This record gives sequence, C-alpha cells and structure tokens, in this order.
Amino acid sequence: MVSVRTHSVHARLARPWVPAAAGRAALLIGALDIVNGVVPRFRTSRISEIAGILPGSVTTLAETASLLVGILLIMLAHALRRRKARAWRAVVVLLPVGAVLEALRWRHPLAASVSLLLFGVLLLSRAEFYALPDPRSRWRALGNLIVLGAFDVVIGWVLVAAHARDVAGRLGPGDRLRQVVLGLAGVDGPVGYASAHAGALVSSSLAGLGALTAVTTIHLALRPERPAAALTPGDERRLRAMLDQWGGQDSLGYFALRRDKSVIFSPSGKAAVTYRVVAGVMLASGDPLGDAEAWPGAIRRFLEEAGRHAWIPAVIGCGESGGEAWTREGGLGALELGDEAVVEVAGFTLEGRAMRNVRQMVHRVERLGYTCSVRRAGDLTEAERDRIHAAAVSWRGTTAERGFSMALGRFGDPADAGCVVVTAHGPAQASPPAAGAGPRGGEETGDVRAVLHFVPWGRDGLSLDLMRRDGRADPGLNEFLIVRALEAAPGLGVTRVSLNFAVFRAALARGERLGAGPVSRAWRGVLVFLSRWFQIDSLYRFNAKFRPVWEPRFLVFPTSRDLPRIGVAALRAEAFLTPPRLRWRSLPLRSRR
Repeated sequence: MVSVRTHSVHARLARPWVPAAAGRAALLIGALDIVNGVVPRFRTSRISEIAGILPGSVTTLAETASLLVGILLIMLAHALRRRKARAWRAVVVLLPVGAVLEALRWRHPLAASVSLLLFGVLLLSRAEFYALPDPRSRWRALGNLIVLGAFDVVIGWVLVAAHARDVAGRLGPGDRLRQVVLGLAGVDGPVGYASAHAGALVSSSLAGLGALTAVTTIHLALRPERPAAALTPGDERRLRAMLDQWGGQDSLGYFALRRDKSVIFSPSGKAAVTYRVVAGVMLASGDPLGDAEAWPGAIRRFLEEAGRHAWIPAVIGCGESGGEAWTREGGLGALELGDEAVVEVAGFTLEGRAMRNVRQMVHRVERLGYTCSVRRAGDLTEAERDRIHAAAVSWRGTTAERGFSMALGRFGDPADAGCVVVTAHGPAQASPPAAGAGPRGGEETGDVRAVLHFVPWGRDGLSLDLMRRDGRADPGLNEFLIVRALEAAPGLGVTRVSLNFAVFRAALARGERLGAGPVSRAWRGVLVFLSRWFQIDSLYRFNAKFRPVWEPRFLVFPTSRDLPRIGVAALRAEAFLTPPRLRWRSLPLRSRR
C-alpha cells in the first residue's frame, strides 16, 4: 500500500495537466485521422506518387489503417485523461503507427509531427499514468457493440457519401445504408464504383470498422470478469462486530451491510469504510464505521485506493462528525444536502394543536377498519415473511429496486433478525367507516396493505429502510404506521427513530419564513417547482408532521468541477438513473415513501 508520505511527495512533483492535455490531444489526433480518412478533399495523398511501386491493396490498407487508428485513439482518450496505465501503453503503440501512416499519406508532415510530439510527452510522463483498471462486467461488451456499432454506421455513411462522385450510376439513401451495413459485415454492397481505388478503399474501410467492433466486443465479452462489489461473509462478520460496539454513532451504519458494497478497513481493523465504484467515482455513504479514533486510518486507505485507480472519492449522506473527519483527513470539501428527521420517542405525542392533522388521519384510518402489527423480523414466520415480501415487491411494480446510502436492499434475511417490521392490515379498497372497527394492533385481520421496515440503529434506535403501501389503500396509512411504530418503540427498547431524509430542507424552511430575502424565496421557488417531479417539498412536509429533530447530512467531494460526475454516479448508485431512461419518482437520498 502506498504510504501517506509517498502520496504527499507525489502530489508535489505531479503534473496533473499532462493526462488531461494528452487525452485532448489524442482525441484531436483521432478526429483528424477519421476526417482525413473519410473525406477525400481533405487529403493530398503521396500514395498517388508511388502507386506504380506499391500494389493497390497496400495503399488502400494504409488509408484504412489510419482510419482505425483514429477511432482507437478516440476510444482511449477518456481513459488517458483518467491516468489509466493500459490506455497509456495502447496509445504509445498507436501513435508511432499513426505517424508512419500520416507521413506516407500526406504532403505536409504536421499531423505526423503532432503524433510524435505527443508520443515523446507520454514517454517522459510515464509516471503520471499509474491508474489500475476499473472493475468491469460483461455488460460493457453490449455497450461497446451498441455505441461503436452506431459510430460505425455514421462513419460508414459519411465515407460512402464522400465517394459518391466515383459511383457508377445514381446513389440513393437506401443504397447507401445497405452498402454501409453489408460492408461492415464484410459483404459487397449494391453500390458499384467506377474507380477501383475508391471501391477498394470504401470496402476495406467498412470491413475494418466492422472487424474492429467485432474484435473489441468479443474481447470484452470473453475476458476474465472482475467480481462486482460484494461483502464477503468474513467482512460482514467484522462489520457486524463494529456495529455491535459502535453502531449507535450513525443512523446509517447498518446500511453498510448491503452486500453489493466493498469495504476498506483501517490498519488497526477498528474502523471501516464501505463503498461502490460507479462511473469512475468511489462512492461511500454515511460516516465511517467503528471507533472514531480509527476513522483517519480508514479514510486514508480509502483515498489511497481511489488514487491507485484514479477514481474520484466522494461520500454521500455523512453526518457532521463524519464530514469533519473526511474534510480534515482528506482535504475534501463538503456541501449540505439536507436533513434527516429523527424522532425522540419519549417526547412524541399525538396531543396538541400541532399534531391535530396526524391525529385525525390516524383515527380515520382506524375507523376504516385497518389494524397494525409491530414485530421484530426474527419473530415472523417464514410464511409471513414471504407474504410481506411479495406484497412489497408487487407494490414497487416495474421500477428498479432503489437505494445505496440509506437502504438495505433485502428483506427477511435471517441475519437481520433485529430489524423491525410494521404492517397494516385491512380493507383491500377504500371503504366507508366500519361499524365495530377491529383492534388497534397485534392481530392480522386482513391482507397486508402497507409495510415499514426499520433497521437497528445501535442498541436503542431504529432507522427507516423501506416504506411501501398498496396504491388502492386509503390515504393516511403511512402516518398511521409511523405513529403505531413510535408508540410501540418503548416496548422494543427503542428511544429514537430515524425517518425519511428531506433534501434541501433548510432552504425550504428559510424561504417560507416571514421576512425571507429574495434569494431565499427564489431558491425555495425553484425547489417547489422541481417538486412536481421529485419528492422535495412533499417529503419535507411529511417528515415535519412528526415534530422531529433535524440532523444535517452532507456530500463530501474533492473539487467543485467533480460535482456533476459525482451527481450522476450517486443517481446511478441509487438506481434513479438507469439506462435507457431516467426514473423521476423521487430523490436518491432517503426518499423511502
């Protein structure tokens, strides 16, 4: 493992501009190679001067090879900017090849000179390209086939159109498309060329593009697949031991047990950070686990691992203590994302004017005949677990299973016996008040209509993981379940309950105060407008009904320019941004209604 001192020395000697400049240069050279390869008027070839010496197939191969080198340089440019060692090795090989081809094809040696200049810079800056490969999956093979295949069709269309003057006869759009598609497969198309050189160039270029796509796709599909992020049973046992001792520090601590995360431990083994790599971002969530005195060691190892792979380190949803540790140890910045609603059980009551709305909704739901059951997950029978799980999955519908920072991602696992399940039972559809309503809790008198799932927060707390209800059920059912859970909490030894996360809660509260300034009012107006698609204002107001204590949560990041990429990675990790379309139903952080 690289030491902290080594990292500080490297930071003083590093030239961070080199990878970015090299990536842009590779992109430019690759684009010029493609343009010059497909558009005849942009080139003045020396090949015509030596056509009597070299066979036509050799000259055509040189022009086709230049086009393929350009495509490969474009494909590698982004990895070069991210300091990937494999990209450096590939580009160092491609640049001299491209320079030789350019020197053969052009009267002006400018393009070849730029390639050789970049080649020299890369050789001198070898130490800047140290990053290891990212975790990979075979889904990249499908992505490569789709993206590169579409790119091939576009380039092939331009190539065929650029040689339209050499076509024997009229060339229509359908003929061009068939020529491109068949040519990519290595089959002669319907277009005949009067010039043998033009026909050979188009055919070989299309065949080369198709071969490049096929070879890269097969390589990605067949290469050894690195395992996805996952907790090993041994890692999970160590994390559970930390939670047993220090789990009361952070309400999000139990969510570190998601089994699609990786973990890094401190040198002492007393602290850990769980994470997942998404789109080149090493994404952690919540505060580090374990002894707070050992947090710095876990944070430093996390940052070292990010540096080895050239990943962007980021943390979503950490508390004030965790945020201070991350900013102090890593030199990172912090941005307040919103507030977590925490209800102190001892102070909760339905009495008083402030709770009038909640009180009325709870009483109305009871009159409709709904009942509630609050139990530890370990007390459920297997049949009950299966029925509740099936109901929750059916209410989710076709949407993706969301969650990363504030969701456990499973239900009914024997290892999670300490979780609390709150279920509502009653009418299948809205109905008039029932005479002689059933008991308020403890009995299952009907089908499951809604469910809450809480995970342990230390020895005396619960943190909301899942909140789902039947779309046909009556309004107020979520409020009913939360109230019953809070009333049952003392019997479970619970003194505090963490509810939903309200994004930008402070901004909404400031903007609606009497005497709020124009900036606060304008910002609140933007958030209210966005609430048409996201649960921002509605989730804040739902949480506020229970008179919680608001605990701020933060986003930790290296620089402001990394925020867009971190935002996309967070949306993908939370499954709110899933190809091929964006899910708009709620926000990524603790929007669990």
